[in-house]
Amino acid sequence: MPERLLALKKWLDGPVGLSHYKLDPASDDASFRRYFRVALADGATLIAMDAPPENEACQPFVDIARQFAELGLHVPIIHAEELDQGFLLLDDLGSVLYLDVLDEVCADRLYADALSALAVIQACGPREGLPLYDESLLRQEMALFPDWLLERQLNLKLTEGERSQVDELFDLLVQSALEQPRVCVHRDFHSRNLMVTDAPNPGIIDFQDAVIGPVTYDLVSLLRDCYIRWPAERVRGWAMGYFELAVQSGILRDEHEDRFLRWFDLMGVQRQLKASGIFARLNIRDGKPGYLGDIPRTLGYIVEVADRYPELEFVARLIEQRVLPKL
Repeated sequence: MPERLLALKKWLDGPVGLSHYKLDPASDDASFRRYFRVALADGATLIAMDAPPENEACQPFVDIARQFAELGLHVPIIHAEELDQGFLLLDDLGSVLYLDVLDEVCADRLYADALSALAVIQACGPREGLPLYDESLLRQEMALFPDWLLERQLNLKLTEGERSQVDELFDLLVQSALEQPRVCVHRDFHSRNLMVTDAPNPGIIDFQDAVIGPVTYDLVSLLRDCYIRWPAERVRGWAMGYFELAVQSGILRDEHEDRFLRWFDLMGVQRQLKASGIFARLNIRDGKPGYLGDIPRTLGYIVEVADRYPELEFVARLIEQRVLPKL
């Protein structure tokens, strides 16, 4: 039995005091964390998180989980913790992801629930102690696109002129992100981190990387999801519906309307560049090739919006002509 699993069982058996339980893998994630479903003798289940402390910090998860729960958001209750070893024992929110069930029939209802939860996070979510989604972090994330996807995954070398155009694009995206109102940002608010649950729906997980940042970041993560795609006009309708909710909730003001969709679109480009680079890194560094198939959908969003923004012509052409054909 692997060393980490032995240590987890020792903690559950000893300090936690569990007995007569069964431990089965529940899910992996795109980080070093692993999750196990703990089936108890009475039929109840819990989730054990294994987050190696040399790679992952549990304290942000613990802090944000408690603050989100105080707002009435449906997050896992923490039943036991051993932060030095990187172990948590959590409520089991089930195994039905938004991604598993989203379809034409239920999409409006499920997204309405998710957008209502997002409004709570943005209007009332924690701000003290969270890192800023600042220029340095924005640029660090976008650099994953040329460094990991273009150069390492595709062996695609940019000329000096092309690299200059990429830098100009990054400047534009940073400027757009930083001019937006700042809110609590979940940072991975999408169909693989939202669970279909009894009220209140959705169950929200994977929030430990929360920051204070641009108001459209989580919205574009949800509506231009790397794992499921909807028609552009439907996405626009959901986005503008959220704008109205955000104004009613005091998150945004009426005068933001003329800039809102531009913020939304350009924030999406930043996230999609970042995500495609992460997917390549997961393959090369971590031996997780399963995300490579999501890159065409992810980068396709950039091509989709480029017609409205001349500033995106270069990156859209690069993606269409030199990236997508090699994936």
